Amino acid sequence: MTTITENNIFPLVTDEQKQAEETWRKSIPAQVFLNYFFAINYHIQEYDDEAGGLQHLPYFRAHQAELTDTDVQAITKLLHACWSTEYALRTTAELGDEDYLRNALHWTFPQAYHTIMAGLQGFLYTTGVRSNNPSLVRREVGRLVVKNAYPRPVSFYAAGPYGDFSIHRLPLAGYKAGLHIAAKEIDAQAQIGQFLRTTRRMKAQWTRQQVQANPNTALRSQKTGKLLDKWTASHWQQITWRLGYTTIFDLLGRLQISQTSREIERYVEAEIDFKLFHQSLLNIVSFLNGIHESYIAKAVGLARYQQIVAELPKHLQNSFVAERLRSKVEPLLTGEAPTQMNIAA
Repeated sequence: MTTITENNIFPLVTDEQKQAEETWRKSIPAQVFLNYFFAINYHIQEYDDEAGGLQHLPYFRAHQAELTDTDVQAITKLLHACWSTEYALRTTAELGDEDYLRNALHWTFPQAYHTIMAGLQGFLYTTGVRSNNPSLVRREVGRLVVKNAYPRPVSFYAAGPYGDFSIHRLPLAGYKAGLHIAAKEIDAQAQIGQFLRTTRRMKAQWTRQQVQANPNTALRSQKTGKLLDKWTASHWQQITWRLGYTTIFDLLGRLQISQTSREIERYVEAEIDFKLFHQSLLNIVSFLNGIHESYIAKAVGLARYQQIVAELPKHLQNSFVAERLRSKVEPLLTGEAPTQMNIAA
């Protein structure tokens, strides 16, 4: 009997498969981040209808302001910052291929955040809040979200102490979020709910660090007088008021990732759909900026707002700014159907 020795033994898992699995594993954080922003965009598209528009909100209908020429100039400056940053974001999204968009995250993340914040500051200016302090801005806009100043697609928020968060205006947020792109509204709400909870958890932990680092605010043991090492539910409840509400604007704050941090590199090196990521961001930006522009136009008067748009720098002439004025702002304030317009390339 002849014994045959098999020398060509192939591994069950090849090096290529191992590399692919490692790439996938490293891509999970970036994929989850993409899922979150895609879910927000999906939810906006799902609920952006006539019934959920600004015109039905009592807060919007009652919105007015007494503004001086100096006030209008300050608001115009904020609008210019908002629109120029959105212009830069749109240019990147339109020009870039997959590799370009991958590396563009270094600047498109902060661009998406700052264009929305500039428009938000312009809106808050008309409500009497005239500050660029990020904490103050977040607190004030949180109150406005809860007061139903924002339409249904972006009116969700989280509240409550650490360990006992509650999600509002997202009835499906309690379902378990998956690792896949949202295909149904239940997927989108589950992922937004998870995003709200993780963001509020981070905010609570950061707030505790700030409170405990200050001798005047730090919580101490009643027995020893030393700083608390272990926190109970009652201790977390004592600092809940400092958290305010966690809204879509806190979620957008997660885009403030330092260009020098290792976290941004995780996204750049990941294997995700970067075009989809940029498109989702751009849609969210356009939706929120349109809301703030509508409030500002109502406060300064439609004719004055039209003048502001007409006098824009050349690169913003006949652009997305004029298109939103035509399709969103003017119909909202006049009750008339949008007029036709040719948008410059």
